[in-house]
Parts: sequence; C-alpha cells; structure tokens
Amino acid sequence: MPYSELIKNFDKIRDYMRQFYVYGFRSRSEYDAKSARSYDNERRRIESWLGDYMSFRQDEGGKAVFLSVDSRTLPRNPLYTAFKTKSFTANDIALHFYILDMLAEREELTLRQIADGLAEYRGCFPEEELLDDSTVRNKLKEYTSLGLLESEKRGRELVYRRTDDRVDLGSWEDAVAFFSEADPVGVIGSYLLDKLPEQPDRFSFKHHYTLHALDSEVLCDLLLAMGEDRCAKLSTFSRRLKDIKEHTVLPAKIYVSTQSGRQYLLCYHYIYHRPMLFRLDNIRAVKSGSVERSKEKYLSFCEKFEEHLWGASGGEEPNLDHIEMTVRVGDDERFILDRLEREKRCGRIEAIDSLTYKYVADVYDASEMLPWLRTFIGRVEALECSDPWVVRRFRQDVEAMEKLYGGESDAVQ
Repeated sequence: MPYSELIKNFDKIRDYMRQFYVYGFRSRSEYDAKSARSYDNERRRIESWLGDYMSFRQDEGGKAVFLSVDSRTLPRNPLYTAFKTKSFTANDIALHFYILDMLAEREELTLRQIADGLAEYRGCFPEEELLDDSTVRNKLKEYTSLGLLESEKRGRELVYRRTDDRVDLGSWEDAVAFFSEADPVGVIGSYLLDKLPEQPDRFSFKHHYTLHALDSEVLCDLLLAMGEDRCAKLSTFSRRLKDIKEHTVLPAKIYVSTQSGRQYLLCYHYIYHRPMLFRLDNIRAVKSGSVERSKEKYLSFCEKFEEHLWGASGGEEPNLDHIEMTVRVGDDERFILDRLEREKRCGRIEAIDSLTYKYVADVYDASEMLPWLRTFIGRVEALECSDPWVVRRFRQDVEAMEKLYGGESDAVQ
C-alpha cells in the first residue's frame, strides 16, 4: 500500500525523486533542504512505490539510496506510480462510492437529490459525519472535470450522470501498451492499461528512457498551451544558482534527445526577443497565458533558428561554427550516403566524385556534433572546423581508438 502521508504538490515529489535517485544519491546527513524527518518521510513514500528497484550504498557520509534498474527488462515504467498516489480524506472515500452508486445504470440526479440520497447511506453508517451541500457540490464538480461524471443544465439546475464509456480497450491493448512506454506523455496510456484485467508484457526496449515520466505534467501543460496558440509563463529552477526565475514565452516545439531521452522546449522568449531552449526537467511549473495573435511571426523566428540547430546549444548567427567533413563511400556502401542524408539535422551534402562526398554545415555549437562524427571514423578523409578544438578532439579520439584496438593509422587531415 502506498505511503499514506498527504501529497499536495507533485512538483515536490518530482524534486525528491530526482535528488534521491537521479542526481545526487545523497545520504540522510547530507540532506539540508528540510529537516531529517522530511527526508525520512519522502524516502519511505518513494520506497513504497519503487521498493523493487531500490538500492543503497554505504560510505563515510552514511547510507545513500538510489534507483537501480535495467531498462531493457522493464515492461512498464515504474515512475508512473508517482502520479497514481493522491491525498484523500474519509469523506472523499465515502462520497466516491455513494455518488457512483446513486448514479448507477445511467440514472440522472440533481445536486439536491444526491445530497438527500446521502441520508439513506448515513442510516447504514450512523458514525459518519454529516456532509454539507458545498462539500457534495465540490466533489461533483471535481468528478465532472475528471470525466467521471457528465453534467447538463436543465432549467435552473445541473443534472449529473455517469460518463458512458463505450471504448473497447481490449482491441487497443497493444497500441496502448506501446504508447505508454514510447510516448513522452505515456503516463496517459498507463492509466488506460490499469483498466484492463491483465497488464500486457509484449514489448521490451533496448533504449528505454524512463525518467521523462517525471516531466509528464509539465509537458502536458506545454502541449495544451501550444494546441490553443497560447503563450506560457514558465517557472524554471537553476541548480547552479539555486534560484527560480520566471519566463514568458510562446511554446513552439518539443525536442527529445535520441541519445539521452532528455526533453527540451523550443520557444520564443518575449523579454530576450529571440528563440530559446529550456530543459523540461528544469521547468517547475507552466501557466497558460493569453492567445498569441501574431503566432506565425514568432514561430517563423523559431524556424529560422532551427536551420543552424544541432543539439540543445543556441546562439547568434554571427557566431556560427562552420564545419566540413569529407567522407569516402565504397561502391557497395550506398547505405553510408543514405545514413548521412537521413541523419543530418541541418547543412547540405556535396558530391565531389562518385565515391567522395562532403558534408557542410553552419551550427551554433559544433562540439555537439562529435558523437555523430565519430560514427564515420574509418571513412572520414578530412575534417575542417572554424572551432579548432573540435578537429583536435576528433583526432585525439581516432588516436585513442587506434591505441586501444590497433591497426594502421588512418589520420584525418
């Protein structure tokens, strides 16, 4: 059973899970954000969700707990459990069953009829306290917003009924199972899978990025703002400066790294008057603003910004890094040219002859390209960059590989 202490703010849980199991693995004595009792409370709560994946190490600083999983063996993301624990009271439990029971079999009732009907249930449980109309009204409003109930105006009163669920989830089982683990907001699919009698275990993933689950709430708010063409107010936290800043932006696009699974928001910043990128795990809260009437103008700035974007580093066009890589492709290696064309995020490919091609690009930060450039080692005939550190680092990587694996020198010009 989940640890029963009340949860009022999910952002607090998200921060604890990151601090304990992702970033620091700090021990009880090293935790200084709040009291040691707060540390114990949160640790017990999270262990109740993720006990099967918990590990610890003992050192001079004490016992440090952390999350240890093999993502290849996970049929379902365990971090979704954090969204399924909610604060509640005895009245919440009672009203949940009473209201749904009264509205069974598509019966329609008004607030007054529901409130009067509660008297019959109190007759069976005389020890329960009386519930006033405002408490019942708030619960009906909450369940309507959650989609559990529907309301309709009839005369001067609202009539409530249970939502008619006609979706056959069984026919969508495979699609939902894949969506829940592969999509950035897969937590929605996880809720749907909970409605099935058995959880499907048909998929496994070589690269399974589970930590994005902690950003699902922030991502959902951003997508809602984008869908309604609204600006958004971001509250971001800097781990280096230890402070929270506010930014008013127009969300444009979500980027997801194929190497780390990390998520970024591309947006137009109204104060700085330029496109910017924010890491989603640095965003504490998102508040939708007014509809942006000049959306197309600001999005065009973002599109121009993307023309020179390789990773998450951005800058000004006068400071672009120019890079050229010459690659030799064998007669039977057309797939290399196809991969070069498919994986380049910007720039162009020029044919020098039938076997030699040059990739040319201007990017904000050429150092971000190094992991990709290394995948062409053995076929690179020349590499030039306006940032000499990039070429120097690439050559050092080639030399280190030759020392490690041996073979003839294949020096890059």
